[in-house]
Amino acid sequence: MAGRKTKERAEELRHMSDEDLAKELNEAYRRLFTVRLQLSTRQQTNTTEKTKVSRQIARIRTLQRERELAAAYAAHTAGR
Repeated sequence: MAGRKTKERAEELRHMSDEDLAKELNEAYRRLFTVRLQLSTRQQTNTTEKTKVSRQIARIRTLQRERELAAAYAAHTAGR
């Protein structure tokens, strides 16, 4: 069941533009900072939230890298 939700989130991210992904990444970094702060001051007890946000950041960065590589490959093959 959890795998399905992850795939849905990844597909949702794939349909975003590059600018939207950058905004989402910025928001995720802000959430991570907030969660770390709350965990260190004992305001939050849900320790899995940090992992969830970290994985979301990894998903976004992976998509950005995939797009970067695809653009570089397209430019490389267009030059032939």
